[in-house]
Amino acid sequence: MAKKKGGSASLPPVPEEDVVLFREAVGDVLPLRPTGRRFPPFKRLKPIPHQSLQDDHQVLVDSLSDHLPWSEAMETGEELSFLRPGLSRQTLRRLRGGHWVIQAELDLHGHTSDEARLRLAEFLNQCKKRGMRCVRVIHGKGLRSKNKEPVLKVKVKNWLMQREEVLAFCQARPADGGGGAALVLLKAAG
Repeated sequence: MAKKKGGSASLPPVPEEDVVLFREAVGDVLPLRPTGRRFPPFKRLKPIPHQSLQDDHQVLVDSLSDHLPWSEAMETGEELSFLRPGLSRQTLRRLRGGHWVIQAELDLHGHTSDEARLRLAEFLNQCKKRGMRCVRVIHGKGLRSKNKEPVLKVKVKNWLMQREEVLAFCQARPADGGGGAALVLLKAAG
């Protein structure tokens, strides 16, 4: 008699007519011979913490605000650039010169500011998990925007400055997108 796991109650008996129907359905089928193989115990999957995932997602969205003013001191020449304090200016020169291979890119063309902020945060998190060092973020030149001004360009730069894993960024070389893209140097994994 089979017992329920963790209890003493037994399963109800199977009605005789069900046994007859089963025997008719299987007909001349013979049971397989025992092979001696053992199957691993069933692994119960861990529950998915939906609320925690939603909270983490909201923290991502909230962590990149539009309210950080762009400092004129961070501009060099005609292009915008950023170098985390304490790093050598050589790092920025090497980034501009293509020292690091671009390992991934994100194209934000056609996205609203809110969509772009979320996509950028998700992209940077994925790059961080994969241990990427240099990425390109295409924000566009603003040629199709209302006032023909690059709306996302300044916002992307503000968002990037707020990310701890961003060491430096600069305008991409003409071959890599020029004024419509930024090359971003991320912290090494470790």
